[in-house]
Parts: sequence; structure tokens; C-alpha cells
Amino acid sequence: MGFRLSPIAEAAGYRLEAFEVSGSTNAIALERARQGETGPLWLVTTRQEGGRGRRGRPWAWVDGNLAATLLRVETDLRQAATLGFVAGLALGEALDALAPDADISIGMDGASGPNAPRFELKWPNDVLCSNAKLSGILLESSMLPDGRFALAIGIGINVVAHPAGLPYPATSLAALGFKIDAETLFLALSDAWTRLDRIWAEGRGIAEIRRLWLARAAGLGSEVAVNVDGNIVRGVFETIDEDCRFVIRDDKGGTVAIAAGDVHFGAVASAGRN
Repeated sequence: MGFRLSPIAEAAGYRLEAFEVSGSTNAIALERARQGETGPLWLVTTRQEGGRGRRGRPWAWVDGNLAATLLRVETDLRQAATLGFVAGLALGEALDALAPDADISIGMDGASGPNAPRFELKWPNDVLCSNAKLSGILLESSMLPDGRFALAIGIGINVVAHPAGLPYPATSLAALGFKIDAETLFLALSDAWTRLDRIWAEGRGIAEIRRLWLARAAGLGSEVAVNVDGNIVRGVFETIDEDCRFVIRDDKGGTVAIAAGDVHFGAVASAGRN
């Protein structure tokens, strides 16, 4: 059917540029901004060459998966950084809408229940299903001559396949039994994003975004280990704060708020404890 925006996204002024094949959609978005594009503009493809993840890590690509980047211009970069949480929520809601009756295991311990989310959010930027990574989200920015910032919100989703040999479990919609193609998923994603962006409201609604995010949070209340620039911080995942930092409670009862790091649950989090 080809890529298209949802009616509410079109009505809200979003535009769409689709590619049969592209380099990094985030890189294209930032280049568009340097050329004067202000967005909001979605750039999408099912064949991305040169994709990347956090901290410059390569993002393995399989044709038929979805790469979607939203370009917008912001004035407050610290506030705009919380849009990564909006992106995770939007993808979770889009998947819920497309697969309302799917029977899959959920939760870090594989348990399930009637009120538990099937698509969980792992701080800061992953979407999980059945304890495996389904999607990664990458925010990149570039300062513009007028002092504003171009923000590229990149979302890579394993639709038809997932890479093997990774240091963490990964999955795809096809492996989970979902018969959803990239075009249909993007349509639902553009719809969910538009609604949640209205809630976010230039940061004024971050408290509600935080509440919705925590309702999908993977590992909430469980032991975690966070790698912060080579230093391991251990404790229990308690919440995310008003700035969406990862808050853990340590063995002494104190709390630590972490702005950036790699989170590990389960046996990895418990390793090294006496």
C-alpha cells in the first residue's frame, strides 16, 4: 500500500518523505534541517544502509524492517530529550492497536496478567516483547544558525527479522507471529505519536508521559545493574524522575538518579553481589 500518514497526523501538519533505500534516516533528517527544513517531517524506509544505535554502535539491518525518523526543531534541548519516551510510548500503543489479541509472554520473569503491558519499555530507549529487544530509539541533535536545535527522533523496528549473535536477546514481529508490515505499522505509529505529542505539549505534559511510561516499564521493582561509563551501579529500579532519569535504590536505602547508561536486569544485575 506504500507509506502514508494517519489522518490526524496529516491534520496536525506532519509531512512524510519515504525512500525505497536510504542511508541513516537520522543523518538525512539533520541534513534536511541544515538546508532549512523545520518539520515536523517523517522520513521512512524499509531498507536502510548505515543505520546506527546509541553511542555510535552499528544497527544491523534486514530489508523489510522499519526505519522511521521524525525531524523537528526545538529550542530547549534538555526538555526535548524526553521525546524519546514519547516515541517508546507511541510505538507500544501502535503495536497494541495492531495486535490486540496476541498471546505472548510478558514481564522480565516471563509472567503475564490481564493488566500487564505486552510491549514493555526498557530505559532509556528500547521496546521489548517477551523479554527481547524489538525496537531501538535514537535521538540526535544539531545546532542551527538561529540558536535552535534540529532534533532527529529515530525509531528502528524489527518487523520481518532480527539480527542473530547479539549480546542480548532480540526478536521481530514476524518471529512473534504478528502479520504486520512496515507500512501498516508506520501508519499506526504516526497516529499514536500525534496523540501523545499533544499530551507532551512542549514539555508541559511530561508528568502524564512519565506516568504512562512507568505503566509499561520493564523491570520496575527488580534488581538492576547500570553501566555508567564503565562503572557498575546496582540496586532496585524504583522509578524515573521528572527529568526521566533512571532512579535506583541502593543497598543502603539511598537513591541514585542516572542520566545515561546501559541497564541490565536478571542474572546479570545480580552477578557480583555477596
